[in-house]
Amino acid sequence: MADGNSSPRDDAAAEYRGYPGAVSALYAWLRRHPKLVDGVLAFPIGAGGVGTGVLSHRYFLVLIALGLTIPIVVRRSYPVGAFATAITAGACQVVLFRGRPVPSDITIVVLLYTLAAYSTRRNSVIGLGICLFGAAVEVVELIELRTGFPAPWQALLPGYLVSAGPCLIAWVLGDSTRYRRAYYANLEERAARLERERDAHAQIAAAAERARIARELHDVVAHNVSVMVVQADGAAYALGTDPARTRQALAAISATGRQALAEMRALLGVLRRGDDGELAVLAPQPGLGQLDELLDQARAAGLPVTCSIEGAVRPLATGTALTAYRIIQESLTNVRKHAGGMVCANVLLRYTGTTVELSVTDNGVGAAAPCDGGGHGLTGMSERAAMYGGSVRAGPRPGGGFEVTATLPITEVHTGEHAGAA
Repeated sequence: MADGNSSPRDDAAAEYRGYPGAVSALYAWLRRHPKLVDGVLAFPIGAGGVGTGVLSHRYFLVLIALGLTIPIVVRRSYPVGAFATAITAGACQVVLFRGRPVPSDITIVVLLYTLAAYSTRRNSVIGLGICLFGAAVEVVELIELRTGFPAPWQALLPGYLVSAGPCLIAWVLGDSTRYRRAYYANLEERAARLERERDAHAQIAAAAERARIARELHDVVAHNVSVMVVQADGAAYALGTDPARTRQALAAISATGRQALAEMRALLGVLRRGDDGELAVLAPQPGLGQLDELLDQARAAGLPVTCSIEGAVRPLATGTALTAYRIIQESLTNVRKHAGGMVCANVLLRYTGTTVELSVTDNGVGAAAPCDGGGHGLTGMSERAAMYGGSVRAGPRPGGGFEVTATLPITEVHTGEHAGAA
C-alpha cells in the first residue's frame, strides 16, 4: 500500500517498487498512456462483437458492437459520456435483436465499474439502476424468444441473477476504488497542509531567532565597543601630554575588550546549546545587581552618571531583571554616541507595588542629535519590554536632552529565580 504522501494516481505503482527496474519502468509508462491501455482492452471485445455480426450477416450488429466498445478508449476521461453511449447502443441491441447476447456486452460491466470509480456516487447509483433494469428486460425477452411465451418469475430469477450479478460486482468494486481514491487524496491534502504549516512555523521561529540574536549581539557588542572607542579617543588625545592617563585608557580598553569577548563566547554558547539545555548556564544573565558595575564602566568612559532609587527595592524575575539591565545599558550607549560632548546622564529606578519604572535622561542635544539610520537599539528595547508585558517610551525632552522611560511589571519570583536588585 502506498503511504499517505503518495499521489493517488501513483498508488498502484507503489506496489511494484520491489520489482525489477524494467517492469517498474513499463508500468510507469503504461500509467502515463491510459488510452493506449484501454484501447488494447477494447480491441478483443470489439473484435468479438464485430465478428459475431459479420458471421451472422447482421451488419447492423457491427455498428452496435462498435458503439459498445469504442467508449472504452475514453472511459477514464469521460466516464458519464462513455457509459451513456454504451447504454444507448445496448438499448438498440435489446430492441432490434430481442436480447440476444454478444461478446461486446461485457463493455457494460467495464463502463459501470468506471462510472462508479471515476464519477460521483449519485451517477454510479443511477447507472447501476439502469443496468439492473436492462438486465431484467434482456432476460425476459430472451426467455420469450426461446420458449414463445412469457416465463414465470421462478424461471426468470436464475437468469436475472446471472445477468445482473456481474453488474453488482462491478459497481461494488468501482465504488470501493472511488472511496480509496478519495481517501488517499484526503491524506495527500492533509500531508501538504501539514507541510505548509510546518514551513510557516519554521519561518516564524527563524525570524524570532534572528531578532533575538540581533538583540543579543547589539546589547553585548555595542555597549563595550562604544566604551572602547571613547577610551581610544581619550588615549590618543593624551598620548603626548599625559602618559599616565594614556596607560589608564589603554587598560580600560583592554578590560572592556576582554569583557566583550567573554560575553560573546557566552552568547555563542547559548546559540549552540541543544534541546537538553545543558549549555544554558553559559548565557550572559546580568541584572540590576550588576548596575553599579555598568555605571562605573560608563563613568570610566568619560560619561558622568548619577543613579537614584525610589520606593522599596523588590527582587525581580531573571527575564525582567535582564531586560531592565539591557534597557539601561542601551540608553547609556546612545547617550555616549548621540548626545554630544560635555553631557551627563541620570538613571532613576522607581519601584511601585506592581511595576518597576526605569528612566534614563541626559542633557545633550536631544532632537538635534544626528541619526545614522542603522540603529536597532530602541526597537530592541521595545521588543524586550513587550516580551514581559512592559513598554518603552523614548524621545527628546522639552527642555533639551533625551529621555528613555520603561515600565516593567513585577511578577512573583520563585525560589532560585530572581536575578537580584540594585
